[in-house]
Amino acid sequence: MTEPDPTTVEELAQRISGLRARVGLLGDYLDPDRLAARQQQLEDAMQEPGFWDDPQAASRVSSEHAAVRDRRAEYEQLAADVTDLDDLIEVARGGDEGAEFLEELADGLGRVESLLARLEEARLFSGEHDAGDAVMTINAGEGGTDAQDWAEMLMRMYMRWADARGFATDIKEMQEGTEAGIKSVTLTISGPSAYGLTSAERGVHRLVRLSPFDSAHRRQTSFAAVDVAPLVSDDVPVEVDEKDLKIDTYRASGAGGQHVNKTESAVRITHLPTGIVVQCQNERSQMQNRATAMSMLRARIVQQELERREEEAARARGETLKIGFGSQIRSYVVHPYTLVKDLRTGVEVGNAQAVLDGELDGFIRAELERRAKLN
Repeated sequence: MTEPDPTTVEELAQRISGLRARVGLLGDYLDPDRLAARQQQLEDAMQEPGFWDDPQAASRVSSEHAAVRDRRAEYEQLAADVTDLDDLIEVARGGDEGAEFLEELADGLGRVESLLARLEEARLFSGEHDAGDAVMTINAGEGGTDAQDWAEMLMRMYMRWADARGFATDIKEMQEGTEAGIKSVTLTISGPSAYGLTSAERGVHRLVRLSPFDSAHRRQTSFAAVDVAPLVSDDVPVEVDEKDLKIDTYRASGAGGQHVNKTESAVRITHLPTGIVVQCQNERSQMQNRATAMSMLRARIVQQELERREEEAARARGETLKIGFGSQIRSYVVHPYTLVKDLRTGVEVGNAQAVLDGELDGFIRAELERRAKLN
């Protein structure tokens, strides 16, 4: 039997020691006893007679209960995993196991480190809407057909990222490109801290590649803008006066179903005071499309107010803040070399295809940490 490399064993032991310290800090932040008490309080409320008489209030309590329960369970599993790793590293130090055992230990350590990184994200959220769902809009920019193809690539990237995290995505509106790709798309992303995470992606994304739409196969630079807003519940006060709305209906485009393309079920709402325009065509009826469009409008109005506050805070710090659509945040180069670089944090990844396949957590985490240092 091959004995484990002592150097490797000690390296793993150091990683586990660091992991144990980080889990301790996370426990101080999460406070498992407080989570357990809150979980019990919510469960008691859910057992009260008439709990479901107010569906909206009941839904909020149920959602909070699920979030508290899951957060507590994840932390307890994490703490148990670290204890197991402590036991296993002692076995490895005894030299009774082979290299295969050491490889399995390293794999297990990697999985625990990934879970810990996700739980640590909670410490980076401070916004009032960070814990909720998000509305993401992607618009093709300069670059013609290449830009429209790029916008569709970004949509795929975010949907794959969301799927890997267990988030749900739902396309609400999409305008297809003239030759390929999409001109724009609006989708909701639902899951724990979906808005807090995706807010790190707001801005202009730049792609450099050999154009598949150019007969000479020349290098092309394309741009697409990503905007993100919090999907707020109806009980969050957002002032929207019906007199300030211009509502248009039109026939939905795209494949649709037997009904969707035969009636003017799609809805476009313009908020006259702000110029915000939202539209929805993917629901089954005009009434549902209007309700969804109003929800998206409320999200955009809330986001506009959040941007105003950010700009005021930046001015108070003596900074000039460029937010969202107007600022380029990341470059994706796939020719003549491959590199994805975030222009805000300096984070670079050489495997551009992996990023385009949804591996975004490193970029998002770095941006959240950068923001946390500013506050």
